[in-house]
Amino acid sequence: MSDLQPVRGTHDFLPEDMRRYRHVVDVARAAAERYGYLEIATPIFEFSEVFKRTLGDTSDIVTKEMYTFTDKGGETLTLRPEGTAGIMRALISGGLRQHLPLKYFTYGPMFRYERPQAGRMRQFHQLDIELLGVAQPAGDVEVIACGAAILRDLGLLDRTVLELNTLGDSESRAAYRQALVDYFTGHSSKLSQDSRDRLTRNPLRILDSKDEGDRALIKGAPVFGDFLNQASSEFFAGVQAGLDTLGIAYQLNPRLVRGLDYYCHTAFEFTTTELGAQGTVMAGGRYDGLAALMGGPATPGIGWAAGIERLSMMMAQDTPARRAIAVVPIGAAAETKAAALAEQLRRAGHAIEIGYGGNLGKRLKRADKLSAAAAIILGDDELAKGVATLRDLDSGEQTAVPLAELEEHLARFR
Repeated sequence: MSDLQPVRGTHDFLPEDMRRYRHVVDVARAAAERYGYLEIATPIFEFSEVFKRTLGDTSDIVTKEMYTFTDKGGETLTLRPEGTAGIMRALISGGLRQHLPLKYFTYGPMFRYERPQAGRMRQFHQLDIELLGVAQPAGDVEVIACGAAILRDLGLLDRTVLELNTLGDSESRAAYRQALVDYFTGHSSKLSQDSRDRLTRNPLRILDSKDEGDRALIKGAPVFGDFLNQASSEFFAGVQAGLDTLGIAYQLNPRLVRGLDYYCHTAFEFTTTELGAQGTVMAGGRYDGLAALMGGPATPGIGWAAGIERLSMMMAQDTPARRAIAVVPIGAAAETKAAALAEQLRRAGHAIEIGYGGNLGKRLKRADKLSAAAAIILGDDELAKGVATLRDLDSGEQTAVPLAELEEHLARFR
């Protein structure tokens, strides 16, 4: 039907999009493997309670953005809005805690109902790194270093800034939370409605507000660093020292927070000025309280997520497709030989395109349209001599090559 359109906030990944997507994933996977992270995949949907527990019943994601439905068995399920909760659920339900520490890499689609904009769709895709069972600052450093390595391998690290902050431990966080409540209560009449609602539920989220009036008040709000106890200060110093040792540059951002109580200590984001308002390309933090919140044993954890679409948008140029070799048969006898030859070359690892009809000129035009690197021309004359005409489609040079030596001559076109 001509009026059918993709659902708002979704889009089709056509071959060019998929090349960029695959390039980001392949580069990330390779870098993660160098750091010892093993690839896993969790279901795209979970019992809704998984996300309600982890994101909080009153968070915007739970109240406004989750895609939740009841299945035919009467179960309430939710399409995952983020990746960490599913991985922690797998740790608990799969009895994996005996194998700690665990290092996981995953990627795939996430779903949130929000206003679509550049780099933020309702179905979007993320990379995800999680380190479970390591309580020391060295874990934070490694997770950040792995993220930096991925950005470096994509050619993007120099175009981002690593912003870093500490949320302290639970004692420090409680003291800071009270200080925020005291401060914003004194200015509650000037707060936006959303921030007034957050004042009692989740005051740290006020610091994320984009409202101009709120932003003016935030400038005078207490700073987390003034409420850190000694243990929290020492932990953050350890993270900074580790990053310094590895030569990973960062900027301290005392306003960088995470609103949920299970987050602690390190919070970080790699940001860019190249994507407009959606400047965060990778964001993470330590979440030592998450496992216990979900009903499992206390388990330290730290990780990050990165938007694949946003990384793709920053890539300087299209990821080139692998250039194929076109097999161009001329005549009925050559058609049969060409089919067998194409299969032989594919089994040898070559990307082969074979025309389905048309004369020599039309088939060569199609090979050119496909950006083929070379053409193997087979006609009656070639068959009689046991050769193929191999044409370099960039230079136009062509030579007669014995069929028995064809694979050897194609090596330069891989």
